[in-house]
Amino acid sequence: MTENRKYNVLFLCTHNSARSILAEAALDQLAGDRFVGYSAGSHPGTAPNPYAIALLKSQGIDTDRLRSKSWDEFAKDGAPQMDFIFTVCDDAAGEVCPIWPGHPAKAHWGVADPSKAKGSDDDKREAFLQAFMQMKKRIELFTNLPLEKLDGLAIQQQMQSIGTSLREKGE
Repeated sequence: MTENRKYNVLFLCTHNSARSILAEAALDQLAGDRFVGYSAGSHPGTAPNPYAIALLKSQGIDTDRLRSKSWDEFAKDGAPQMDFIFTVCDDAAGEVCPIWPGHPAKAHWGVADPSKAKGSDDDKREAFLQAFMQMKKRIELFTNLPLEKLDGLAIQQQMQSIGTSLREKGE
């Protein structure tokens, strides 16, 4: 990996309305000086989930540029070349993905879908908060990796480990 440049990170989910949107925004908030976050979906919805937008705004995160979009946008000529790709829902992890230019490192960080939460509005807000906090913890670990000192295989292993070790702990 090259030192002193911004790395492009793509978070994938089926609808690109909740988890991937939360991850994109969290990465930009936590490490916007070193990383650029993007998100997309295999079958994107029409807009980000209102609970996701409300949560991000409550965290002081700008939501103006967030939108639901197809992952095909990032496989086209002229699209930003990704360095890292994370699937954040189990459905998207099982789908056939586009061929990504540059062969980015990939990992699966499955997170429960907060948009499927049942109950009151407070219950739904809590589900979105839990998903956001889980993503944020993983992103903090990822952004603290010494990327410039690791080879591609070591980075890939660390990325996957972050997702699996926190999942096993229920975080």
